Amino acid sequence: MKYFIYAIIFFSFFDLFTQLPVMSTFADSLGSTAFLTGLAVGMYSLSNTIGNIISGFLTDRKGPFVILVVGLLTTGAALLLYNFADNIYILLAIRFIHGLVAGFIVPAAFTYLANGSAQDKRGKNSALSGAFVGVAAIVGPAFSGILAKKTSVPFVFSITAVAMLILGFIAYFTLRKWQLHKKVAQKKGYAPIRAFFTNSGTLAAFLGAFFLMFSQGVIAYLLPLQAQTLGYDSRLSGTLLSTFGIVAVLVFILPTNRIFDRVAPSKTFAMGIGLMGISQIMIGQADGQGILYTAMVVYGVGFAFLFPSLNSLLIDATTPDVRGKAYGYFYAFFSIGVVAGSFVLGALDLSLTGGFSLTGIILLGVAISALFIKTQHQTT
Repeated sequence: MKYFIYAIIFFSFFDLFTQLPVMSTFADSLGSTAFLTGLAVGMYSLSNTIGNIISGFLTDRKGPFVILVVGLLTTGAALLLYNFADNIYILLAIRFIHGLVAGFIVPAAFTYLANGSAQDKRGKNSALSGAFVGVAAIVGPAFSGILAKKTSVPFVFSITAVAMLILGFIAYFTLRKWQLHKKVAQKKGYAPIRAFFTNSGTLAAFLGAFFLMFSQGVIAYLLPLQAQTLGYDSRLSGTLLSTFGIVAVLVFILPTNRIFDRVAPSKTFAMGIGLMGISQIMIGQADGQGILYTAMVVYGVGFAFLFPSLNSLLIDATTPDVRGKAYGYFYAFFSIGVVAGSFVLGALDLSLTGGFSLTGIILLGVAISALFIKTQHQTT
């Protein structure tokens, strides 16, 4: 059953990553202005943040079963709506709906995994879930980029829609026995919102999620420009991102994943985000392919150390009855971070070297702070 949840996580992130290479061009094909194109791209993240938070609250009240099934089925339906997008305003409405209902899936899925993981296996299980996210990050953009050129963007999304609907029906019949009873969850599961932001474990997980995706936003925004500045075409950016993804997946699935259950998550947190910061600085100083590839290997190792550490911190700091709400906030910070990375650096109008260097310094500062994380009692 655990691997079925991994499959749901894969397709949820596959849905996200297939959008990246095609959404701006799809909006442009509908006659959109530059502003509305940017709004169409960002609308998903905005409503996804709302969906994550709603999912967290409902998961704790009704159990992850209902929310996960509803999320899968409604996301499948929302993906089919792209076939009816014949102007930018309809596309904006579809993007909002898609992001909102897709936001239901991930907090509920990770709550299933966390609640079903033995304490001494939570790091390894988080690493395996990270592997499925990494594979989705590698396969998704290539799949949509290639297939959209031969068919259409709505056709690409329709394929993902079919997968989501199939998963939703399978989940309905196979996950029922895992459903949490509403009365038990309500009795034990109350926690004021401030409790998540005053607990060092959950707060560290939230901030780590934000800065992880902040870093990803910077990479997505600046790496293609850096490669172009050095005289390379867009293919190099693609292979560099694939390199990072492959390295991360290898760390997740090889025996190296045992480290996440043997070393305190605050230490692997610091190591991971520190390596990502060093990588950002290396990219900014790169003068050729060799340094760029080396930097992306370092980045992949850092990402692989950070992602499971954040999940472990969150699991350790919460009880099963409030974990859905915690994951809702956790993935809301994910959504906010990816937008903030590109937006902040775009607003500051720094040079490429300056942008990478500033990001690296911020991440290194977070890494030093992470060394002082102290385990607190669980949020209840």
